[in-house]
Amino acid sequence: MTNPTYLTIAPRRLDAPLPEPLPRYWHSGSAFKSHFFNAMSVLFPKGERFFIDSVRHFRKSADGTELAEQIRGFIGQEAHHSNEHIQYNERLKAQGYDIDSLENALGKRLRFVQKHFSAKRQLAATVGVEHLTAIMADALLKNPQWMAGADPALRRLWHWHALEETEHKAVAFDLYRLIGGGETRRRVLMAEITLFFIYDVTKNLLHMLKRDGLLWNWATWKEGWQFLWGRDGVLKPLIRPYLDYYRRGFHPWDHDNRELMHQYQAKFASAPGALPATA
Repeated sequence: MTNPTYLTIAPRRLDAPLPEPLPRYWHSGSAFKSHFFNAMSVLFPKGERFFIDSVRHFRKSADGTELAEQIRGFIGQEAHHSNEHIQYNERLKAQGYDIDSLENALGKRLRFVQKHFSAKRQLAATVGVEHLTAIMADALLKNPQWMAGADPALRRLWHWHALEETEHKAVAFDLYRLIGGGETRRRVLMAEITLFFIYDVTKNLLHMLKRDGLLWNWATWKEGWQFLWGRDGVLKPLIRPYLDYYRRGFHPWDHDNRELMHQYQAKFASAPGALPATA
């Protein structure tokens, strides 16, 4: 399958300002659930900038095609995500977490990658991360109960982010394929970035639990295990679609969740109008 030709990708304004201050345990009073999402938020500002840069490097290859317009939308959405998560992370700093240190460590690694690895390899890494975010987004939208009890503004932010990750999930992939990116490189880079993603989220989560004095709290970890791997665990639905990425000939829209995407687009239709795509 390929990117649906009728798909319009444009950033939409998030119409639910984050609370100030941010509730420490904004997700149903749970430290683990809150920090699981917080840990991912820390990655987004610098990560989204890396994705934008890797796609921009090759965007001229798509001139004159529908993909060129989708790239504009991709860049606009990712830039807007970065801005929202900067505000989110500033609120985490105000709670006493060392967000600067966590972000700087990621930034140092990304600068190393940009300096020492080819632009095509960087795009392949972006393609891999975009698949990770797409399958997590799909699972989150399919399972609204996962956000039950969360602060309404934070719940809306994560659903908004998930919707837009779904809309543009194949843009970097299609660009990579357009420039002749190989299957082997694509699959090898996915294995590498998966390890780094797990490492970064875990490190950020442990930092926040430690600052809260909950790192060795049995009840916290019991709840965390149930949240991740229990009967309704958030990681269990990711396994099969994750492994699909390693299949030769895979395309992100092989996971055809357009109906789900349309449902959430309708929910956000009452929000202020879409922002213009940025370049």
